[in-house]
Amino acid sequence: MKLFILVALFGLCLAQHNPHIQHGRTSIVHLFEWRWADITAECERFLGPNGFGGVQISPPNEHIVLNSPWRPWWQRYQPVGYNLCSRSGNENELRDMITRCNNVGVNIYVDAVINHMCGAGAGEGTHSSCGSWFSAGRKDFPSVPFTQSDFNDHKCRTGSGEIENYGDANQVRDCRLVSLLDLALEKDYVRDKVADFMNKLIDMGVAGFRVDACKHMWPGDLSAVYGRLHNLNTEWFSGGSRPFIFQEVIDLGGESITSTEYFHLGRVTEFKYGAKLGTIFRKWNGEKLSYTKNWGEGWGFMPNDNALVFVDNHDNQRGHGAGGAAIATFWDSRLHKMAVGFMLAHPYGVTRVMSSFRWNRHIVNGKDQNDWEGPPSHGDGSTKSVPINADQTCGDGWVCEHRWRQIKNMVIFRNVVNGQPHSNWWDNQSNQVAFGRGNRGFIVFNNDDWDLDVTLNTGMPGGTYCDVISGQKEGSGCSGKQIHVGGDGRAHFKISNRDEDPFVAIHADSKL
Repeated sequence: MKLFILVALFGLCLAQHNPHIQHGRTSIVHLFEWRWADITAECERFLGPNGFGGVQISPPNEHIVLNSPWRPWWQRYQPVGYNLCSRSGNENELRDMITRCNNVGVNIYVDAVINHMCGAGAGEGTHSSCGSWFSAGRKDFPSVPFTQSDFNDHKCRTGSGEIENYGDANQVRDCRLVSLLDLALEKDYVRDKVADFMNKLIDMGVAGFRVDACKHMWPGDLSAVYGRLHNLNTEWFSGGSRPFIFQEVIDLGGESITSTEYFHLGRVTEFKYGAKLGTIFRKWNGEKLSYTKNWGEGWGFMPNDNALVFVDNHDNQRGHGAGGAAIATFWDSRLHKMAVGFMLAHPYGVTRVMSSFRWNRHIVNGKDQNDWEGPPSHGDGSTKSVPINADQTCGDGWVCEHRWRQIKNMVIFRNVVNGQPHSNWWDNQSNQVAFGRGNRGFIVFNNDDWDLDVTLNTGMPGGTYCDVISGQKEGSGCSGKQIHVGGDGRAHFKISNRDEDPFVAIHADSKL
């Protein structure tokens, strides 16, 4: 009987690694700080038709509101309750978004902030996104309700109540992260309240959760919360499906807490991936693209089945989190497109694409003084809608990397080659590399300071293919470069290091 229970629990945990992305789709996009109404429209007009598998949304629950015009993005990460009204919209708009995105094959993954409530200095009053009263000083959150006994202060052993030493796992998990009021997840009452919040979203139709700040919570406490979660809604998911869990654990090595402690609970965000890939494409520290022949686990990354990977995220594109200045972001658009193209071509991990907004950068001594700036907003602090330009890009401060032709087409590339092995590797022992995905796709990069001019075995059937980076297949022709593959699978590639995008990709569905 004990063995049966252990096997059942093991199966339950493995199920939480499955993103339940619809057949033929593979990638998630993070529409950071978008309004629910805009995500709904984007699912229907762009994400569904272009093969995106899901959207990671910003935290949907009630959060603090700081006085205009100082409405930082991080106020979303300071909850005051679990009512579903936020800067992105109200509960009805959220429900409509989940339903309509599911109906066009695009899953919704919620960014769940369950480690803490707001900062200890957030004061008291009704300055929250739903207008609920709270008192940070008294640790009183009546809309949940949480009171003083539901927080971890009695367990923290530091003089300040803050994390003072990341080498001490007890501090990291029992003390306050940057003054945020740390919830006592060892209590069944707190676990129940957190699970109630997540279950409401599951019942509405979400496919899973990005769980924030996981290394600040004990794995046993998270296991107890996840074990309380409902199966996914059978209107859109097969019976018995468990919510997809991907956990934010920043582990670059050298700390007391490792990502491996969370593998049994769900996937984990592999922060080494973007940090290393940025270093490689920037050619820092002697790194070369040719070294990526064994990319993935061969580079010391977590096992493939445990990894969620990304080039940049909302934290580290601002210099927070992990990776430092190596991270390739939209500010370095040429490098960013290449790095995201590489990620989407390579079979390792579940992939997430970033979709950002611009802020007014002000760098002093390497630190961005404006890294706090919130999304494009009206004078009253409300978030602006995302306007779509005639060329399919976004306006009004929204970057929308996921709409860039090169990235959108590589999302499609990944769908076409899904399940095919990494194959037909070639490199010049420097920063020119090429690889295929079985006989379904082939990609070539030139990140050197000189031209690439080479004939390579693509593994693809003979014919004429449209390069999906410089353009795409349109009707019976190509809007960009054409690549001619011979009957022997070989093709000639010429890529100038001065090209706007010095890489080329072809796949089975881009064949004329």
